[in-house]
Amino acid sequence: MDLATGLGILGGVVTICAIILIDGGNFAAFYDKHAVIIIFGGAAASTMTRFPFSVITHGIPMGMRFAFTMSASHPRELIEEITRVADIARKNGPVALENVAVSDPFLAQGLRYIADGYDKEFIRDTMQRDRDNFLQRLDEGSKVYRAIGDCAPAWGMIGTILGMITMFANMSDPSKLGPAMATALLATLYGAIIANMIAMPLADKLHIKLEEEEIARTLIIDGVLQMRDAKSPTLVREMLLAYLPQHHRTEMAKA
Repeated sequence: MDLATGLGILGGVVTICAIILIDGGNFAAFYDKHAVIIIFGGAAASTMTRFPFSVITHGIPMGMRFAFTMSASHPRELIEEITRVADIARKNGPVALENVAVSDPFLAQGLRYIADGYDKEFIRDTMQRDRDNFLQRLDEGSKVYRAIGDCAPAWGMIGTILGMITMFANMSDPSKLGPAMATALLATLYGAIIANMIAMPLADKLHIKLEEEEIARTLIIDGVLQMRDAKSPTLVREMLLAYLPQHHRTEMAKA
């Protein structure tokens, strides 16, 4: 569970609610059905125009799920675990990897390939394809949320313009000025909230997790291929240390 995502969104909601409460607590004044229709209907229409429907249907739920739950394995932890497994494979042979428990499912998949005796080219091609397909789906989720973040403020501006047109067209009828002004202002508010509190932060979080997952899975592939060639645990560890920043390499070397 990625607590930062949930706490960030919750913090944004609490901030807005606190301001409303300080100003009198009239939450009903901040709701307008016309503004809701403009923002959500317009943002949905723009997003469907920008992406194939299949990308939207799996990108939105997948992005939401991984933004809140996915946490890539840290490279330092992966290096330690791969070194441990490489030592087992060197001492007891590839078949012994069938009974080795590891925390990362992608690493477990690679160990199964080694234990089953698949050749190096098959392991490399299959695992790289698996990695690339997963990263592509995660990137699509990020792009969908970024598209929502881009178009929500624009539709807020459209709602503002429509509200102002309605307001100026009914200057002779004071009873219609208030609802038109509410639509104009709340459409902009809704668009800004959706973009800056939900859509754009989730898009950035997914992009960061994509980069972390790419490093972790590439590291795993290299480690699995080295084990497939029966390299020594020390050699495997030294090769994988290249994935770490210099200060982390120094810390692991001291350890």
